[in-house]
Amino acid sequence: MQKKVFIKTFGCQMNEYDSNRIYDTVKNIGYIRNDDQNDVDCYILNTCHIRDKAKEKVYHEIGRVKKSFRGKKKPIVVVAGCVAQAENEEMLKREPYIDIVIGPQAYHKINDLILNQHKNKKIDETDFDTVTKFNYFDDIKNENSKISAFLTIQEGCDKFCHFCVVPYTRGPEYSRPFEQIIKEAEELIKNGVREITLLGQNVNAYSYCENGKEYRISDLIKKLDQYSELKRVRYTTSHPRDMTDDLIDCYSSCNKLMPFVHLPIQSGSDKILHLMNRKHKVEDYLKVYEKLININNDIKFSSDFIIGYPGETENDFNDTLKLLDKVNFINSFSFIFSPRPGTTASNYELIDNEICKERLVTIQKKLFNNQIQINKSMEKQSVEVLVENKLKNQNKYFGRNKYLSSVIFDGSEDIIGKLVEVKIENSNQNNLFGKLDNKMAAA
Repeated sequence: MQKKVFIKTFGCQMNEYDSNRIYDTVKNIGYIRNDDQNDVDCYILNTCHIRDKAKEKVYHEIGRVKKSFRGKKKPIVVVAGCVAQAENEEMLKREPYIDIVIGPQAYHKINDLILNQHKNKKIDETDFDTVTKFNYFDDIKNENSKISAFLTIQEGCDKFCHFCVVPYTRGPEYSRPFEQIIKEAEELIKNGVREITLLGQNVNAYSYCENGKEYRISDLIKKLDQYSELKRVRYTTSHPRDMTDDLIDCYSSCNKLMPFVHLPIQSGSDKILHLMNRKHKVEDYLKVYEKLININNDIKFSSDFIIGYPGETENDFNDTLKLLDKVNFINSFSFIFSPRPGTTASNYELIDNEICKERLVTIQKKLFNNQIQINKSMEKQSVEVLVENKLKNQNKYFGRNKYLSSVIFDGSEDIIGKLVEVKIENSNQNNLFGKLDNKMAAA
């Protein structure tokens, strides 16, 4: 008898990928996906520990589930992901409604855990077993059939930035075998996927050796560039130290690699970068930037910025603002530093919150203005868009241009999955709006 499962996903793209793979595997024990989260037999929260109050968001969501299922049969409640990995014992003690906590490297065990879950027996599965996990999922087809799909090629991190929990929640760096990645990519392409984004906590650190040959992310990109049905290739998230020349060269030799680079720097101050243990300087970042621009002047950049990191002075913050003048970021994420339990920076003295808020407002005003001006510069131009879907309750279609900008326009069902030209009529900070350019042929 089939049962229903719902997964609520928080955080990064890798969590989205993980949730899809969990759906693929629980089918084998009779669970079907149900988008109605109030009518399920199993409720899974796939959590993220990067941002502040991540743990409290989990408890808040479980409180909502408890209320929704009051008077009904309780579903099996699973907390998965990085919060589960970091807070496993505390979560089981604090919230009796949770049945299972499972870390990111144990998802290959989820079917057995669900089948063996019994009333009043709490299950904690947070061992690191990355190799076994990927070997398990390699035998299960990835049934993602969205136009744009994620594909994990690397997990974990060996960098140990002082603010980051990833080495503790995802473990050390691990790169999947090259052929296994290509096999999964081929399955996605057969499913109708037309854009693949390669994922990793340090995706450009990908390195897999076999028979004396080292495969890098550049080899993956070059291989994917050969598939005629695939229209676009992207990757995220990168570390400046791992932007090697072979990867940079792909921006001139691989037509399907999009000219958009998300390259987090976190701060424009060398002093703060040192305190963060980033292992690079602003000069190193700018050298990578210049190499990429010189090889393809169509490239645009986005980044991440932590504001109010312990020790940040007004001069340090001004150095970050100066960096924004040198690199006209098309889109970036910025947020006030919040200490993550277990990290080195969690022991540092915090900067006054009001100062942090003022600095955040200042930098976001500058970043958002960049976004607005770049989007405005595309008005009255035709841009190439990969059409992903029709918007709910609207006669509008959604896609993205080469820079990952959202484009909303009039269209028809037959263009989904195709590359089309859209004449941009107007824009705002986050979106471009237009209509199909009938003078240009669809791909």
